[in-house]
Amino acid sequence: MKNLTGYLNDPIFRVLTEKEREQVVASAVRRPVKKGEYLVLQGDIWEYLFFIEQGSVVAEKGSFDGRTFVAATFKPGDLFWGLGFFLDNAVMPANLRVFEDGVIIQWAKRDLKPLLESNGRFSWELCKLVMSKIQYVSEVLETMTFQTIAVRLARLLMSFSDKEERVPIERSLTLDDMAARIGSTREMVCRLLYKFSDEGLIRITRTEFTITDPENLEKRAQK
Repeated sequence: MKNLTGYLNDPIFRVLTEKEREQVVASAVRRPVKKGEYLVLQGDIWEYLFFIEQGSVVAEKGSFDGRTFVAATFKPGDLFWGLGFFLDNAVMPANLRVFEDGVIIQWAKRDLKPLLESNGRFSWELCKLVMSKIQYVSEVLETMTFQTIAVRLARLLMSFSDKEERVPIERSLTLDDMAARIGSTREMVCRLLYKFSDEGLIRITRTEFTITDPENLEKRAQK
């Protein structure tokens, strides 16, 4: 299998012995994935751990009113899992959808469970990763609960580029994508984008935007 260095250098796998690393390589499945493809749907049982080699994957939850909320985005170098990897018969609380074409490395629970049970350091490193994801989700929920939509959008815009770089940024996210990331609607996102533009914080076109006043946009992101 090609391109093993990326995931074997992850702290989780570095604690394994040479023999154990060989087992990890032998059980890995390398999967090309396409934008729009679902790795798993909300409500399904999925007993896999995966590593993003290329591209990106989003965890998204659907609401009863038809809206979608993106709870997390996984990019190259990230490890994540189906809930069934840890809990027997546990269903997925969200969809995992490919956002950008790429490649993932995937392991089945049955292949890694023996290593988790026999190598305490391996289990410990994976537990630390799980805790970091829980902490991240807690921060996301806090933002959704206590921050206004305008603040969430300002933070999203600031995350696209270094605030010192006043250069055009490609609009890689649609209005629906942006709304899903801040827990709002495309209409509200559109309205706020043009409000920020009228205030001189950004300049927008159909294909790109430029942060024209990073200092004040950051202030909006802190309110």
